[in-house]
Amino acid sequence: MTKIAHCSCGSLHAEATGVPAFVGACHCIECQRRTGSPFGVSDSGRKIERHFCPNCGSTVFWFAEFAPDLIGIAVDAFADPSMPPPTVSVCETTRHPWVTFDHQLDHFGHQPELSKGAVTAPR
Repeated sequence: MTKIAHCSCGSLHAEATGVPAFVGACHCIECQRRTGSPFGVSDSGRKIERHFCPNCGSTVFWFAEFAPDLIGIAVDAFADPSMPPPTVSVCETTRHPWVTFDHQLDHFGHQPELSKGAVTAPR
């Protein structure tokens, strides 16, 4: 099934097919500032190339140094409540203490490594 993500004004689109390799909630300060919420989906202290709409400024997708074979797309850009919940919670050292999840997921203090599509603890 194809899903379309887009920015707030609808000018920038990203099309995805299949299921996500993983969905992660990132609590780093950069994601908090980027999204205006207590968590987002990125950052590792490593290079991330973000693609945002030149009209409205929404970040829709990115390429991350820590996952060169993947393209990150903001879950909220799909505006689809059927998207799967996060399977990992990363950068929890800067997580707001009131942010909790009501399902089982892996917790990491920092950005974990990706190995053949699997998330593993940092080395």
